[in-house]
Amino acid sequence: MTRHRRQLWTGYVSVFLIFVSLNSVSAVTHYSVPEEMEEGSVVANLATDLRLDVKTLNERKMRVDVVANNKYLNINKDTGELFVLERIDREFLCPSKTTTSCFLKLDATIENPIRMFNIEVEITDINDNAPHFRRGTMHLDISESSPVGERFSLNNAADPDVGSNSVKNYHLSSSDHFALEIQTGRDGTKFADLILKKALDREQQAVHNLILTAVDGGVPTRTGTASIIVRVLDVNDNAPSFDEDKYVVDVMENSPIGSLVIKLNATDLDEGSNSDVVYSYSLYTSEKTQNMFKLNPENGEIRVKEMINYEDLKSYDMEVIASDKGPNSLSGQCKLTIQVTDMNDNHPEISIKSFQTPIKENVPTDTVIAVVSVSDTDSGDNGVVDLHIPDNMPFKLRESADNYYELVVSEPLDREKVPEYDITFTVTDRGSPPLSDNETMTLELLDVNDNVPQFPQSFYTIRVMENNAPGALLSSLTAFDPDLHENQYLVYFILEKEIANTSMSMLFSINPENGNLYALKTFDYEIEKEFLFHIEARDSGSPPLSSNVTVHIIIVDQNDNAPVIVSPWRVHGSVVEEKIPRSTDKGSLVAKVIALDTDSVHNSRITYQFLQVTDATLFSLDQYNGEIRTMRMFSYRDPRHQRLVVVAKDNGEPALSATVTIKLSTVETAVKAYSDMTEVPLEYDIFSDLNLYLVIGLGSVSFLLLITILVTIVLKCQKPKPSKVAPPCRNSVISERNSTIADSTLVSNDAYWYSLFLAETRKGKLVVRQPVPKGSRYIVSSIPRGTGQTDTSDSAASTLQYPK
Repeated sequence: MTRHRRQLWTGYVSVFLIFVSLNSVSAVTHYSVPEEMEEGSVVANLATDLRLDVKTLNERKMRVDVVANNKYLNINKDTGELFVLERIDREFLCPSKTTTSCFLKLDATIENPIRMFNIEVEITDINDNAPHFRRGTMHLDISESSPVGERFSLNNAADPDVGSNSVKNYHLSSSDHFALEIQTGRDGTKFADLILKKALDREQQAVHNLILTAVDGGVPTRTGTASIIVRVLDVNDNAPSFDEDKYVVDVMENSPIGSLVIKLNATDLDEGSNSDVVYSYSLYTSEKTQNMFKLNPENGEIRVKEMINYEDLKSYDMEVIASDKGPNSLSGQCKLTIQVTDMNDNHPEISIKSFQTPIKENVPTDTVIAVVSVSDTDSGDNGVVDLHIPDNMPFKLRESADNYYELVVSEPLDREKVPEYDITFTVTDRGSPPLSDNETMTLELLDVNDNVPQFPQSFYTIRVMENNAPGALLSSLTAFDPDLHENQYLVYFILEKEIANTSMSMLFSINPENGNLYALKTFDYEIEKEFLFHIEARDSGSPPLSSNVTVHIIIVDQNDNAPVIVSPWRVHGSVVEEKIPRSTDKGSLVAKVIALDTDSVHNSRITYQFLQVTDATLFSLDQYNGEIRTMRMFSYRDPRHQRLVVVAKDNGEPALSATVTIKLSTVETAVKAYSDMTEVPLEYDIFSDLNLYLVIGLGSVSFLLLITILVTIVLKCQKPKPSKVAPPCRNSVISERNSTIADSTLVSNDAYWYSLFLAETRKGKLVVRQPVPKGSRYIVSSIPRGTGQTDTSDSAASTLQYPK
């Protein structure tokens, strides 16, 4: 080798030299050379780099020994140059591809004095190997019914070079039916999958010949090829398919050999041998993975074959093919990732240092209830623990120190909603899978008087029938208090209220223990119609709480008053005698029966009807206003005396009634028209201020009684005089008492008036105060109507006695 070529090779060498000391063993001297250098190529000048005298190298017996390898390098003792003794093949020297670095370690020794130099020569890779396939020809049997997009695993190419000089890509020869998809493994290895991009038709083309080319990344690039022969199979058109395309399974390290990892299941819709499935690993699955896990070809079970070590490899990737046993076998594949889980074999521990129970329900928030400590003897994530309590509880955990927690009240407590809590402390480590422990404590709440008594209703309406028995139970007004013990015991009171100088406690009584309300007297609807008062419920807590409710007592009317006929008036008995001209026209008013009932509206509704009538064709009676009218004119055949019995009936249950008998006598001559009655509806004037009239009436009762006696004496002494104003008319009615009932005012000397009754006649209005207490007397006086006939001097006041 010429000196010129040595210098040329030397130009490719990158020398990294570091001298640390000049002791007997010097620091390591680094050099870097490419593989495949020609024999005799100079690597470096050791004499110059090590600062040795070239002339003394022979005398000092300098030599170079390659550690644990063949003698690839040697030293020229004349020049001190380190040169290539024989061809260096990096792939032979460093067959492992786990690292891209490859080193030759040399020891350079010199004597007199002895010194040793450590020399490290890095052999760099050159692209001197082309990719090659383990199988030069790959046979693929593909059914013509394979769907577009189905993938088929191909044998990957291997390249002993490393780094950028290894396999970087694959190319497929031109094809209308197939495409190529490149995948990268975890170690950077490139794999190629054949993808069906167009449906196959065996009748058009039974065999597809493809060329797969593997290309490395060196400069210049090198390639390797393999032939792919695709045979299109006929008819067996259902390939086995897995439940999922990809599975991820966790397996614990140190799992027993033979333990089941997963049972794969592939199904084939065909029948017979075409549906029998056989499982196998694809070429994508590495040999190491196949040695670690055993696949049962009959049932798809994958079991542990060798001891699994998490520190060696944390996961395994494999591809399993399911093939049927049809004449033209079809296959499906799935990918499986087995993740090795580090063993977490120590459970965390929990310790309750203190726990306060029971506590009052009104305890303030942030009050500490318990102190808890946690621990785990594992290391790493397996030793990191978390403490939890159930959600939706009014408590929270607060870390007070390392692995110490305080349980504090986070929300207001309410014993009435939740009387006690079962609090479960759960401690969980962060291992995979996590381990946990728990402990449950029961927290009891003590009652506080924080709830007022509650009535089911805020307003009670109680209907009581009049004439009730004293002491009768009206209703039970029971309140509820959700507190406990003395806070729950209730006492009931009637809040005092006076009505007409009468206290409520004199009318009603309530049981203080159960809230039963009783009536202490008999009520009369005609006197008392309703009561309104309050009832209070008070608990026995400290301080006591109370609430009240409004009670409305409504007295319900009974039909206990019969109608009273006030017109036509009878002085004695129930017979009234009247006279009527025989020339009375059809439709003329003969008499008007007026009855009063002191009951309520419903029970006081009066209807009139004939009980007896001498001639039913002669008279008619209006059932609502009591007017008796002629239905025709009198004839000479009609008797002179007519007897009419009228009954006035109320609307109660049962109905009460009163009767009046009217004897009519027909006369040939006309009489005064003072007593004629006109059909005018009844009018009522309601006096609501009863107390005022009661005071006035009671004060003047004596005075009114005296006036009544004087007026009666005057009427008895007075004689009637013939009228000079009004001529006799055909429809006049003559009273047997020679006094008119019409044109008069009826006044009660009792002064306890409820309403005003008006009965209008041709000459005036009849005014009646009701209800009419038994034994009362009335004064009748004239009230002119202003119709032009104002001569009422013949009218006299008469006293009406209410029957006892």
